[in-house]
Amino acid sequence: MLTVHHLENSRSQRVLWLLEELGAPYEVRRYERDKKTSLAPAALTAVHPLGKSPVIEHDGFTIAETGAIVEYIIDVFDGDGRFRPEPRTPEMLTYRFWLHYAEGSAFPPLLLKLITTRMATAPMPFFIKPIAKQLAKGVDDAFVDRQLELHGGFIEDALSKDEWFAGDDISGADIMMSFPIEAFMARARGGRSGAFPSMAAYLDRIHERPAYQAALDKGGPYALLGAKK
Repeated sequence: MLTVHHLENSRSQRVLWLLEELGAPYEVRRYERDKKTSLAPAALTAVHPLGKSPVIEHDGFTIAETGAIVEYIIDVFDGDGRFRPEPRTPEMLTYRFWLHYAEGSAFPPLLLKLITTRMATAPMPFFIKPIAKQLAKGVDDAFVDRQLELHGGFIEDALSKDEWFAGDDISGADIMMSFPIEAFMARARGGRSGAFPSMAAYLDRIHERPAYQAALDKGGPYALLGAKK
């Protein structure tokens, strides 16, 4: 039996979704974030030295990193080849790009934005707060916001041309891209949601899938997208 070490409101929701799409047998071990820091609990270090989620255990292997997990699950459970294009095809090249782009390029500026936001809003002595806000704004203005505009526009343009990222149907690339798009749209709901109509329509498509709903039932409420169990 495959075991998913699942942290609430995290990238590991994608792993549950993929397993549900493939109809693969699995069990979930759930972990809650620290109430003060929102970080993963120390208990996860007993599973993997990095102490992060997702991590899966299967057939004696312990596998971390979402991209590696997605590739492993598709290798083992996708007997029909539905979630990966044929080798040495243009679709496969596109698939590989989006599979790695999700964590390698799309998500880092979103993470930096989270850090600068927390820097500007964290409790601190009143005489330090203006300095922290100015530093956070400087980083946002010089780099973070420009990168978010660049990547948001890039993803929006791709989805304005095709419903899915690598072919005529959903694939592992869509599993991977769902999380950064959720994060982009969660940020956009603060006032720029109309800027990404293709991303919004894409999320509607994946949220309506029965496997996606089943993954929410298994993983619990997903605060990043505002869904409820």
